[in-house]
Amino acid sequence: MINEALRLIRVFHDLKQVELAERLGISKSHISEIEKGTKTPSLDLIEKYSQAFNLPMSAIMFFAEELPNAKSGEKVRSKIASKVIDILRFVEKKSDAEDAA
Repeated sequence: MINEALRLIRVFHDLKQVELAERLGISKSHISEIEKGTKTPSLDLIEKYSQAFNLPMSAIMFFAEELPNAKSGEKVRSKIASKVIDILRFVEKKSDAEDAA
């Protein structure tokens, strides 16, 4: 889920992968692999996102844990994280539609 959250943070700020890569000092291909979920971001990289977008690390880390066998409280957390991702996707689609108009 963190890969999608990081992608949506980038999209929300209207940055292309190459622009974000330059800002974070990493390669565009590394950004791409993280957003696809083929690589896991390091804590150092999450800290760079936190600083670049002025977000608390804890807000980003909220999406880091996969909780398939979670206890009930953790299931609620996972459900909330999923809904936040859905909201960000909605904002992304709305922004894309407005840009196309």
